[in-house]
Amino acid sequence: MTILPKGRPLSTVSVVLRLLLPIAALATIYSLPAQDAWAIGGQLQFTVVDKDTGQPIACRMHLRNAAGRPHKPPRVPFWNDHFALPGTITLDLPQGNYQFEVEAGPECITVGGHFTMKPFGKDFKRIEIRRFTRMSDDGWWSGDLDIRRALKGIELVLTAEDLHVAPVATWWNDENWWAKRKLPETPLIGFEGSRFYHLLCGGQNRPGGEWLLLNQAAPLILKAEKQEYPSPVEQLKRAHETPLGWVDVTAPYWWDLPLLVAHGQVDSIQVAHRRLGRETSLAGEQGGKARDMALYPGPWGNARWSQDLYFRLLECGLRIPPSAGSGSGVGPNPVGYNRVYVHVDGPFSYQKWWEGLRAGRVTITNGPLLRPSVNGELPGHVFRADKGDSLLLEPAVTLSTRDKISYMEIVRNGQVERSIRFDEYAKSGRLPTLEFSESGWFLLRAVTDVEKTYRFAMTGPYYVEIGEQPRISKQAGQFFLDWVFERARQIRTADDDQQRETLEFHRQARDYWQDLANRATVE
Repeated sequence: MTILPKGRPLSTVSVVLRLLLPIAALATIYSLPAQDAWAIGGQLQFTVVDKDTGQPIACRMHLRNAAGRPHKPPRVPFWNDHFALPGTITLDLPQGNYQFEVEAGPECITVGGHFTMKPFGKDFKRIEIRRFTRMSDDGWWSGDLDIRRALKGIELVLTAEDLHVAPVATWWNDENWWAKRKLPETPLIGFEGSRFYHLLCGGQNRPGGEWLLLNQAAPLILKAEKQEYPSPVEQLKRAHETPLGWVDVTAPYWWDLPLLVAHGQVDSIQVAHRRLGRETSLAGEQGGKARDMALYPGPWGNARWSQDLYFRLLECGLRIPPSAGSGSGVGPNPVGYNRVYVHVDGPFSYQKWWEGLRAGRVTITNGPLLRPSVNGELPGHVFRADKGDSLLLEPAVTLSTRDKISYMEIVRNGQVERSIRFDEYAKSGRLPTLEFSESGWFLLRAVTDVEKTYRFAMTGPYYVEIGEQPRISKQAGQFFLDWVFERARQIRTADDDQQRETLEFHRQARDYWQDLANRATVE
């Protein structure tokens, strides 16, 4: 809501702020008077401060003129429709009407408003941003696995987005930023005590998909991005030779996902990926296994398809953690829009964050913030019982959100087990219990009511083992087996020897999924 102050004349610069608060918070409206005339067009200085401390705070600003065109100020990191500022910025603006939003990560309120720049205007404005939660106080630390932005100004960007772990891609296929530069002796850079970015991360784009090679000792350059040979399996094995080496698949629908999973080369999969945007969700799965548009329609279809594919992997008895990436630098998102929170016990460190990610102690989000606990345990935990016994599990979650949420969901073995109205949950503070008498898995999910894009949060899965018999779905195993056959028929290489060598990896993947389907414990 925007309110113009009554009984006060408009001066050379009129500014109205609105605070976009978390649910149940109170809105506060500020009106700010202008000062003296300065020049044609005008000048406006914004100072953004932490409301609790009064100190300047790094943040991101979206500033548009009346035509909706974003303003790009000099000397600060800018991408698409937004820029980072270190707490204070002076803007030289043509006369006209402007709208803006200021954010300092998802743990703070969003401040939005509008102003009119009149000729010869000059003004100073102070914006207060209030933090409504601090995830790190409970051991949850944020990261974005898909950052493709320039290194210049990256520390300001990470601080403005309140990110703590940020592998930054400095090479892609054969585009190597380090080609004419000396490799850093220490590729991991830490600043402000708990923020880290890694300089030797990059990615590969192949006919079978796209993946990120993180925490490397040197770039792994791919000379022929459009060719099937050599197999990506061989290259990803090299990525795992580096301590902390990590392979993150940037979407669950890439054609080579079943191949890479079968060969044990996938450490995490982006369920919250760059096609889920701040303003809109992109519709298609170009370069990947396309969804059925009738079953997965509209702006939420891609996101639902991505989750269902990930759930099918869990149904195969696999335990690959979900991850998140903004794709900022190739897509319109700000850094950290899609992010993964990892729980770290005790003092925070970069290595412990990756250990927590591998263990599945994660939540992923592009909006709501979840801090889950089930019988006192974090995501990734395996609950066990003897054959013939059952387990009674009591989920609990602390949820903070800036967007309206109608329902909380419990997803069990790939299906929504329970859908709980958020207002009922807010009153009781309790979620329904779950009883397991057979092996399986479950997770918690919250989806906002934002229609133009898919904005959600999801915990990593919890696992249940009854009588040491895992849950392996024959239907899910057959799904990936069919996928491998479909992908193998696409392979075309330069000669017969390369064709045989490449297809051998697919034959091995075929055998993996066939064996898994044969060992199924449920249909």
